[in-house]
Amino acid sequence: MKDVAVIEDPAAAEASLDPMRARLLAELTEPNSATMLAAKVGLPRQKVNYHLKTLERHGLVELVEERRKGNVNERVMRATAASFVISPAALASVAPDPSRAPDRLSARWLLALAAQLVRDVGTLIVGASQARKKLATFAIDGRVRFASAADRAAFAEELSAAVAALVSKYHDDSAEGGRDHRLVVAVHPAVPRTADTEER
Repeated sequence: MKDVAVIEDPAAAEASLDPMRARLLAELTEPNSATMLAAKVGLPRQKVNYHLKTLERHGLVELVEERRKGNVNERVMRATAASFVISPAALASVAPDPSRAPDRLSARWLLALAAQLVRDVGTLIVGASQARKKLATFAIDGRVRFASAADRAAFAEELSAAVAALVSKYHDDSAEGGRDHRLVVAVHPAVPRTADTEER
């Protein structure tokens, strides 16, 4: 089982967004049969089987084993990943495009960049997985508390200058066999973590 799987197919995204199927995916981080799941989610076994077949058809669950129980073959299933991310590629025709309105102070542009990041890294993960290769990435996540809006603006300017200096130092257009990398740096207000937001 993978830690995270990226859903790029629109039909698979639709299947995963059904509330009952999403619940079944959460239950299937550990192998379970339709009978065991039916008792947990309060649905008839046949209905659970229907949902499992849909999830299996889209590669979201997989067969772990089949075992004989009386005159029935019981299928034990497991989710193909512990968690899933739906790529904006699943909604390609309406996915945000950061090149439409590049405004570094716009929250909507930041969201478009984040969507592009999810789409690009998702595509890279799928490709690396198929090629059985590791994917080289790097990320920084941190918190900073600003005393004022002026401090936040000064921080953004200094950060921009520092990043521009690093890019200028290491970027080499003439490097034969070099590979372009995308750099995204974002600063946004932190969302307070409460029991309610954790549940959402």
